[in-house]
Amino acid sequence: MSAEIKYEDALKKLERLVTELDKSDLDLEARLKKFEEGTKLARLLLKKLDQAKKKVQILVKTNVGDPALASADDEFGNAEDDESPEASDRAG
Repeated sequence: MSAEIKYEDALKKLERLVTELDKSDLDLEARLKKFEEGTKLARLLLKKLDQAKKKVQILVKTNVGDPALASADDEFGNAEDDESPEASDRAG
């Protein structure tokens, strides 16, 4: 499995594998092979998500320009986050 596969392509492939595993006409050997491939894809997807999260954390800056760690939820707005003290500091 190539680490160069795009996230979206790997996700589609994993979804196809899950659909195939749901079929009852596969024998045990085929199911195990697909399960193993799916596990590798899932690990790859998690690794790519972790890399993307780290990039977002590096790129996020505070109002005064100092580097700061922030989750994507903080920056892209959960309604709950708008009520946080940090949100009111940014607003005023």
